[in-house]
Amino acid sequence: MMNTFITVPATSLPNGTIVPSFQVGAYVCSKGEDGNAAVTSHGKPWVNIDFEEAKAACTEIGAALITELQWLALAWNASQQDCNWTSGKVGAGDLFQGLRNGTVNDAQAGDYVSSDTSEQRWLTLSNGERICDLNGNVYQWVFDDVQGNEKGIIASDFAKDSPSVVTPPFPTREKGMGDYAAWDWSGFALIRGGCWYSASHAGVFYLLYDWPGYRYDNVGFRCTKPIGL
Repeated sequence: MMNTFITVPATSLPNGTIVPSFQVGAYVCSKGEDGNAAVTSHGKPWVNIDFEEAKAACTEIGAALITELQWLALAWNASQQDCNWTSGKVGAGDLFQGLRNGTVNDAQAGDYVSSDTSEQRWLTLSNGERICDLNGNVYQWVFDDVQGNEKGIIASDFAKDSPSVVTPPFPTREKGMGDYAAWDWSGFALIRGGCWYSASHAGVFYLLYDWPGYRYDNVGFRCTKPIGL
């Protein structure tokens, strides 16, 4: 089975942080017939998996759990493309938000098309690559390489100049941004994006937390790989 990864170009975040180019799953990971993580359009997201299990599932297929800086690179790149805004112009209208209005009762496969035309699951990057569900359907575990410790668990407060805080181009819950960090979440793991009932909270910059050892039916994960693998 071929897993579908796309290439993300090197990205300079607003605070000057450079995120090198990498590959990322075009879809949230599903569970393949062999029990391993799969990145396909037809597989429903693999949920009820905790943070460490998600990391291990990515490692098993020669990949790694998406990091905070990688997610921010994707979100920033997408936010700078006219085609991802409801008006067709960056900053006018709202940045696309995905499955969030309760039109479904559980996580959906990548090939599902919502009857609600405001639920736009796909975002296009500057290089023409497209990615599904950074902005809804299911939350996704994120390895925190900004505030986190060596295990990717949040280990400090969010500094005022943290990329996690300063990258969104508009205030929280405005113009499709979703919510983002405001206080100390030490000991928790990051989740991002929102789920099928997050409503106005959902968005590519939506940042929340959960206990890393818990499993939830609305939290999945996404894998990344270095360029060339």
